[in-house]
Amino acid sequence: MNKQTSKPDNTTADDGSDPGERLQKVMANAGLGSRRGLDKEIDAGKVQVNGKIAVLGAKVKVGDKITFYENDWEVAAQSAPERTLIYNKPLGEITSRSDPQGRPTVFERLPKLETARWIAVGRLDINTTGLLLLTTDGELAHKMMHPSSNIDREYACRIHGEVSDEVMQKLRDGVELDDGPARFTDIQRAGHSGENFWFHVVVMEGRNREVRRLWASQDLEVSRLKRVRYGPVFLPSKLKRGMFTDITLRDHNLLREEVKIPARAHSITLKPIGTHSQAAKAKWQKRPQKKKSSQRPQRRFVSRNKSR
Repeated sequence: MNKQTSKPDNTTADDGSDPGERLQKVMANAGLGSRRGLDKEIDAGKVQVNGKIAVLGAKVKVGDKITFYENDWEVAAQSAPERTLIYNKPLGEITSRSDPQGRPTVFERLPKLETARWIAVGRLDINTTGLLLLTTDGELAHKMMHPSSNIDREYACRIHGEVSDEVMQKLRDGVELDDGPARFTDIQRAGHSGENFWFHVVVMEGRNREVRRLWASQDLEVSRLKRVRYGPVFLPSKLKRGMFTDITLRDHNLLREEVKIPARAHSITLKPIGTHSQAAKAKWQKRPQKKKSSQRPQRRFVSRNKSR
């Protein structure tokens, strides 16, 4: 049986009506994946527009219905500019939308949105505090998390016990973890109190519990861990735990420039229809594979005050 497909529209409408925007662009902007990844999903017949299998090059307009892995969205007008928040995550919160164990999530404290959704740029585990970026700009979120963007993350770590210069050099040079080699691209002493010593460390990847596992490889325990920087964005020193602040539109556009994507020009977005199943969401919320990358200098524009 032949598949029904939605006919691509690659031309501007002669009658002056809205020609629409490319399907993969609208889906990427809504946080459903990268454009390249969505191209593959569309080509594999995993996306429907108004009940028909979509094809590469298809465009969508306000009012169209998109189905992707059993979940439905309606194409809606973009009612407001994109927003990006800096959130100071406290202990005990998880970076998920819901939790079967009933633990609090970071999303419970965020402002409610009608035609967009908050996307966490990377994750922090339940015992890690500090800077968490959240944005409605799905394209920006995916680009910042992708290894090709070379975005570094800086953490303040409290270590129980002394750390020799030799151990610090080992962690700079790299050690073998169970999921491959890893290292701190920078490590600096930051004072001590009694038997507790503070360090600032930088990693270029977002692997699960990477900072803790690097220290554990040298038989050292992290008693406190706080992210203080993500790329060019610093945690403001006056932002209390559990609170958030918006970055300016100018800084949002600078973030896009930092990861080499142009300023936003789209005027439509996706609005979820009904309740999306967790099993289906897990399929399109796949995270990209991490690759080792080198450090590069980056502009810092949000706050230059480091705190621990």
